[in-house]
Amino acid sequence: MSDAAQPTAAEVRAAAEAVKTALDRHLAAVERRTGDDDTAVYEAFNDLAAAAEAYDEILYDRYDEVTPFEIPGADGALPPYAGPDEPHAVSLLIRRDYAVAEPQRLLAQARRVAALDGDEAAARAANRAGLSPLAALGVLFNEYEPDEIASRHKDFGLEEGDSTLWVTAAEELPEPGEWLNAPFDQADPERIVCRFDVSSVFDEDDEPEPVVVRGAES
Repeated sequence: MSDAAQPTAAEVRAAAEAVKTALDRHLAAVERRTGDDDTAVYEAFNDLAAAAEAYDEILYDRYDEVTPFEIPGADGALPPYAGPDEPHAVSLLIRRDYAVAEPQRLLAQARRVAALDGDEAAARAANRAGLSPLAALGVLFNEYEPDEIASRHKDFGLEEGDSTLWVTAAEELPEPGEWLNAPFDQADPERIVCRFDVSSVFDEDDEPEPVVVRGAES
């Protein structure tokens, strides 16, 4: 970084003062906390994290020095709830990741399914499935519900990765076909009622638990 682009000493001092102010506001919000899901505490925490990160960056740019602060990431954290207090509809947003661990098992299962259908289209699908794991996936996911594939993934040569389930609240049920062209555009974290995550980064003995259940304290 050139000298002209470096922050001034006054800018570094201002960033340090911003951290002090954010610390005071965070402590005050914690002292006035009204519950585990207190919006003021959440906002004060984010402000403090942003101020500390900005100070760390500007300190490094000016003096090639760092702070001992470690700003926690947002993994598993949710923004304040902004959905309806009495939702009249809910949406389930699900993601499950799989590795194709045994391609030959995947192909064999797809050929079996396609052959059992016994029609010309199934025969063509079987031929494609015998050549392409991509076609085999299409055959299997067309035949089985996602929950059945999740419970029998090893039978299909798949290995489980991370998964998540979001339960989101809505004022009313969308019109039929309304979101089919962009089904995940309405995945608004501020409308999550509860969320369940499963990942290998968690302890194997732990049961998957909701990251948050809105209104649990009320």
